Amino acid sequence: MSVTPAFTAARKDNRAALVGYLPAGFPTVEKSRDALRTLVDSGVDVIEVGLPYSDPVMDGPAIQQAANLALHEGFRVNDVFDLVSSVSNQVPVMVMTYWNLVEHYGVEAFGTRLAQAGGSGLITPDLIPDEAEEWMTVSDAANLDRTFLVAPSSTDDRIKSTVDACRGFVYAQSVMGVTGARDAVSQVAPELVERTRRFSDLPIGVGLGVRTGEQAAAIARYADAVIVGSAMVNSLLEAPTHADGLRTLGKLTEELAAGVRGRG
Repeated sequence: MSVTPAFTAARKDNRAALVGYLPAGFPTVEKSRDALRTLVDSGVDVIEVGLPYSDPVMDGPAIQQAANLALHEGFRVNDVFDLVSSVSNQVPVMVMTYWNLVEHYGVEAFGTRLAQAGGSGLITPDLIPDEAEEWMTVSDAANLDRTFLVAPSSTDDRIKSTVDACRGFVYAQSVMGVTGARDAVSQVAPELVERTRRFSDLPIGVGLGVRTGEQAAAIARYADAVIVGSAMVNSLLEAPTHADGLRTLGKLTEELAAGVRGRG
């Protein structure tokens, strides 16, 4: 299921979409399944599931800690397909992954398994379109979305080539640096979204740094999606029990969902 229907429905409601991120298998595969269901029940429009990785380049401390816990508990790449299939009949699910995990698994095999699980596609932060020929072929054959990233440092030529290769939506990295909830939203994100819109009608999602409904509402005024990760991860990391964490995660997600509807 492509993410396109979710964005179309949000646009019809004259609002932004909420994209919720959690690492797959965090804190365990079974508890991860509970957390994904909580995101669905609390109002996300799209889920982004990250593949735990020992040497991340984009993930901040919270996501790194969560990924390490998942790996310590025995998470394997095959587990992500079961997690995706557990919620993909309710909301679109994108997998965020560093590219060498897909290459190691086999690009065609990964794409086939993801499509069979009902996944929407991949977000690939360290893969640029110039080097994505194999993924372009596989994603076309499997009818999967492909989301590449633009950043404040991207030139106009780079933005154009990136959005031309995207399908589903474009990920606008609102700040330079790693993920992590911040006290204030990026001041350069509106300019990046405006620059990106010159080259594509695809929805544009803004990520990195959002932790409150008020911040989500501020981004929703100019972007098509608000992407939240570290704040959701912290809901589970900082809770005394998993049940407490799920309750906190649910309340945060409801606050963010209200934010993208302009009520944050």
